[in-house]
Amino acid sequence: MESSELEDLCSYFNTKISNIKKYLQLRKIGKDQWLKSVLHKIAKDMMIVHDLLSNMEIEVKQQEKLKNSLEELQKVSERDKNEAQHLSEHIPTYLPKPTQHCIVVPTVKHEKQTKVKPGPAKKPAKEKIVIKEIALITAEEFADVPVYLKGRLTYDQINAVVQELNKAVVRKYKIMHQPLKFMNFATRNLYQRFTEDENKHTKGEFFIVEADIKEFTPMKVDKRFHSILSILRHCRRVREVRGSRLIRYVI
Repeated sequence: MESSELEDLCSYFNTKISNIKKYLQLRKIGKDQWLKSVLHKIAKDMMIVHDLLSNMEIEVKQQEKLKNSLEELQKVSERDKNEAQHLSEHIPTYLPKPTQHCIVVPTVKHEKQTKVKPGPAKKPAKEKIVIKEIALITAEEFADVPVYLKGRLTYDQINAVVQELNKAVVRKYKIMHQPLKFMNFATRNLYQRFTEDENKHTKGEFFIVEADIKEFTPMKVDKRFHSILSILRHCRRVREVRGSRLIRYVI
């Protein structure tokens, strides 16, 4: 027999002898009342510890579930973030750009003269005038436009014309609501023409004519331009009011 095997055998017998001694000592506990009460107390404490360990085990399992849920949520959030970043960097060119449909212009309110007691001069009250603009054509509306109206016109070309028309509308009605005393000679002539272009069908409406387009935009009023106007009429962005050999494009 090798020495290592002999040492292992001795260790095994020593362990068994030590356990037998402990068992003999424990047998005496049942005859000692003081030791018996200590054992009862230890048993109660062990039950309390057991309950605490059970509760801790339940809490650990709940925390593990919560951790897994948070990790899954983090993965979903990261995926959504990447998708949003991709969409932000690849916005389709055919989507309409944001535009204001109305422009607010301050104007001077002229009040009737009344007799009042002498006092400090008051500045005329200002009121805001809202200038209506043409809304851009959406991709869905463009898709519904008949082919014979669109021809070779693109979505971007139509909305580019809409933006130029809006510039003309804003510049025209800024002049219309400007006090006469602040107008120069050229502006007064424009104001006079604007008032002459109006009729009973355009009262309270915002409209432009071809002369306004030539005055305030670089666009040419040609066949292509009239084709785009036909599309805008089809999409109910403008309507025509004719009279006195003049076509008024009402928004």
